[in-house]
Amino acid sequence: MALQPAAGARDLNPRQVETNRQLRERLASVFRLWGYDEVSPPQVERLDTLMAGGAIASRDIARLVSDDPLGLRPEMTASIARAACTRLATRHRPLRLWASGTVFRTRAADEGGQSIEENLQSGVELFGIEGVEAEMELLSLLMAAVESLDLTELKKPRLLLGHTALMDLILKPFNGSRRDEIRAALIRFDRLAIEAMELNDSERDRLLQLLDCRGRPGEVLDKLSAFYGDQPVFVDLRRLCSKVEGAAVEQGVIMQLDPTFQPRFELYTGLVFQLVCDGRAAPVVIARGGRYDDLVRRCGAAENEAFGAGFSLAIDPIRELINELNIAVETQADVLVAFSNRTSLESAMARQRHWHQQSRVAVMELRPLNTKTEAERLAKEMGGLELDWIDP
Repeated sequence: MALQPAAGARDLNPRQVETNRQLRERLASVFRLWGYDEVSPPQVERLDTLMAGGAIASRDIARLVSDDPLGLRPEMTASIARAACTRLATRHRPLRLWASGTVFRTRAADEGGQSIEENLQSGVELFGIEGVEAEMELLSLLMAAVESLDLTELKKPRLLLGHTALMDLILKPFNGSRRDEIRAALIRFDRLAIEAMELNDSERDRLLQLLDCRGRPGEVLDKLSAFYGDQPVFVDLRRLCSKVEGAAVEQGVIMQLDPTFQPRFELYTGLVFQLVCDGRAAPVVIARGGRYDDLVRRCGAAENEAFGAGFSLAIDPIRELINELNIAVETQADVLVAFSNRTSLESAMARQRHWHQQSRVAVMELRPLNTKTEAERLAKEMGGLELDWIDP
């Protein structure tokens, strides 16, 4: 019998599980305040749903051995979009939904082959709004979620913004394989690859300038306007950033616009964003999202309602960041109910019930102890529990 978990899987200790639960509850309370209803998408879906019309590569999906082509969800957006366009199709738009659960992704294992990596997520999806108003609500909600998590400026949270329309503007002069080659180099921030391409001097210089064109949204948009003139996407981004900036400043979040920023999954067709914090060894992505109208359209939504946007927060990395800040789990001290040889387990159970009625966590020592000193030592060994000693 194997005594180690499978590659990519983890055994969480009680403290980690409790912190995860509290984080999920904090986020759930924020989502409910904003009018989002909870849904529970299945962990197992058909591959064509999980691949989101080709936006997610087959290699990123953990497949199941079955008669039907099934897999474990690598994210929850595609499943929720499917439900929104089928079982929830008659509900009023905008449709606001949130979900929390485990997602599974495959990666190359150190010893060769593939392993399945499981991660806990909690996030929201907003359907039926075409304009920038959807993104304004989502990023405002994200800032409210950040406030509930109490991520201090010590972790230097940064909100990275991109837009597929910005990348389209950059790539407009190019076509075919050259266009794909340039896109890949920009996303990888590969200056050497661009310098080595067979481009005229003006094309190469502009691409290199755009590679460095990241920073404060207003300044970046001014530079882009100088290159491309007035564009509708610039107007929307200015409005969006102006709305979110105040809340971001309050939470110590730095906003950065990058026209070459694109996510790993080609799920989004519009705004894309990530929330990044400084971890102990490297930056950590704790939230990601964007607009995915094409996915909603593929799921069969009516043309006038084929709009969707959302984001997800990664619970496990957030838990580790909080542990680095030494934030204690917010529960009252547990109680140990112990009894002597001169009383009984039944009396201890009655005392435990008394603590439970006060919503206190209380556990029992199921065997009688000889002295109170022995009970105090046991309470200390169990993590410094408060002792309730029963000895008539």
